[in-house]
Amino acid sequence: MKNNLLKKHAKSFYWASFFLSRDTFKKCSSLYNFCRTLDDIADNNTNLESKKEIFLKFKKDFENKNLNNQIINDMWSIVDSESISKQIVIDLFDGVETDLEEKVIINSKKDLLVYSYRVAGTVGLMMSKILKVKNKEALKGAIDLGIAMQLTNIIRDIKADASIGRVYIPDQDIKAKDIVDESKSKFRVIKNNAQNLELLASHYYESALHGLRFIPLRSRFVILIALRLYQAIGKKVLRKNHIYSDKKLYINMYEKFLIIIKTSLEFAILHIYSFKKNNHKPLNHLYIKDLPHANRNI
Repeated sequence: MKNNLLKKHAKSFYWASFFLSRDTFKKCSSLYNFCRTLDDIADNNTNLESKKEIFLKFKKDFENKNLNNQIINDMWSIVDSESISKQIVIDLFDGVETDLEEKVIINSKKDLLVYSYRVAGTVGLMMSKILKVKNKEALKGAIDLGIAMQLTNIIRDIKADASIGRVYIPDQDIKAKDIVDESKSKFRVIKNNAQNLELLASHYYESALHGLRFIPLRSRFVILIALRLYQAIGKKVLRKNHIYSDKKLYINMYEKFLIIIKTSLEFAILHIYSFKKNNHKPLNHLYIKDLPHANRNI
């Protein structure tokens, strides 16, 4: 059941996860189930007050270690075995709680990065703990990868998010109604903002890439594949002008195959010319000064 859930909803990571050990994959699946449960609470079709009640009960059950809930039991098992700070999980709860409003509007790039850290950078950090990453630079890179992937999610789901009152593009001239009604006059503005988000995401993907040299060899390949598969989604959305589409865009099997082949070659080149020779650029931790929890949790 857990593996099927991961396969159904997290296709990019599921493909990469074939290179993980069975125990590591099991822990990653449990982490995914926990995060997916939180997402489902925020995204389900019940009324807002009901969602808030369900969210607060789930949060309370986690904080009180209600191990009768299998998802919480599995999560606490990971927290304890991998020495994950409870505050990282609370940061994740804070991020999801941001979406429990009638309207969600992001007013600045700073707010966007804070939100992206909470809902996804935390997950990258917890995932890195499962992968036995110890180096602080690698942990920062894991947060950056989570942020990059969240920015890709925002690019892919612009219309779906707007349809439920969520606008994550930090531009006060863009309203949910403009996106839902597929405004022709606003399309260029929205696309330009999406391109800016993709450029911002690329900086964080690059930062995560240069953090790979600090993590165990087997995990490097897994993360690099997940990185390139997910990055390709944002690029495809813009290439296909998919901004106003109601359908979630994915990378098809042929595209996955090509990306994995290219990534395998890239990994070999990086291993020879970058990982071994310490040839890397400075990491781009734009969020650190705004997120004391992120810095403290590393």
